[in-house]
Amino acid sequence: MTPLAEHLARLMAIEGPLTIARYMTEALTHPRLGYYARAQPIGAGGDFVTSPEISQMFGELIGLWCADRWQAMGQPSPFALVELGPGRGTLLADALRAGRLVPGFVEAARLHLVEVNPALRALQREKLPAAEWHAHVSELPDAATILLANEYFDALPIRQFQKTDSGWHERLVDHEPETDRLRLVLAPTPASRLVPEVLAQAPLHSVHEIAAPAIAQLRLIAERLAAFGGAALVVDYGYVGPATGETLQAVRRHAFADVLDRPGESDLSAHVDFDALRRAADEAGAEVHGPVGQGEFLRRLGIDARADGLARNAAPDGAAAIRSQHRRLTAESAMGSLFKAMAIQRKGLSMPAGFSA
Repeated sequence: MTPLAEHLARLMAIEGPLTIARYMTEALTHPRLGYYARAQPIGAGGDFVTSPEISQMFGELIGLWCADRWQAMGQPSPFALVELGPGRGTLLADALRAGRLVPGFVEAARLHLVEVNPALRALQREKLPAAEWHAHVSELPDAATILLANEYFDALPIRQFQKTDSGWHERLVDHEPETDRLRLVLAPTPASRLVPEVLAQAPLHSVHEIAAPAIAQLRLIAERLAAFGGAALVVDYGYVGPATGETLQAVRRHAFADVLDRPGESDLSAHVDFDALRRAADEAGAEVHGPVGQGEFLRRLGIDARADGLARNAAPDGAAAIRSQHRRLTAESAMGSLFKAMAIQRKGLSMPAGFSA
């Protein structure tokens, strides 16, 4: 067992089985043993690669999207330019470089990063030395805001519920002493009231996931945008629910792994329910656009023309790499459909780029 698994076993011996949300929280954010205490999970030498690391085109287009929203907001100066879970700082670095095409945008921006990984904070500081760091969205300043969340909400803890003959029961993580392994069990008391009524007739053994922290953070973001002005862009992989299906997954060294195997050494994530995020934003008084597929979103922002321009000025090998990066970001068989973009903004702003028909 990993040190984190041993810690969880001791915890379960005291408290009993843990919710999957608690398991994810411990596995990812334990200050000494959690996955985010590791040096660098992102990149070729880590466990996964995000869109900004695939190509500069992604961050550049997002930067121009931010500058457009800043102009639509009346060009406030200063304003908070926020990224949640900024990885190695690549997205914002590329975005700011492109944003310099719009006079005054970069000068007005005050960078705020929400990051809990100390090693990643150090990498971000190299690229974005003027930023301020926060542990949670609740710590962000009360100000006009443009916020980016790329592959952030998928990493927030979820709870799982399974349909049985006696209703929906929550899935829990338990330690089996005989095998010294972690396993899934069902809570004895039904929790059907937590599952949307529309899923009442779901087939036996169906699984429904609820991401309460994601919903709570999105609501908080939307409330701030409604109160102080601004816009947010969420890009993540997910679906439009409510729905059934088991999406919790573990990734280690760019390959899928068992969710309960070697906790603390694998990235854990689950698909984002964009409908749940939309409802949270609506209830908070913000305006929502999308979601639309990432491929369509990037095409509307001009990625085809940008890729063509970069490829024309590159050597043959470089041009081929640019074409490959373009396909990976936009193709239906790659990230173009599963990944989606959604905008949240204060009511009354113009239609955000990338979301008009």
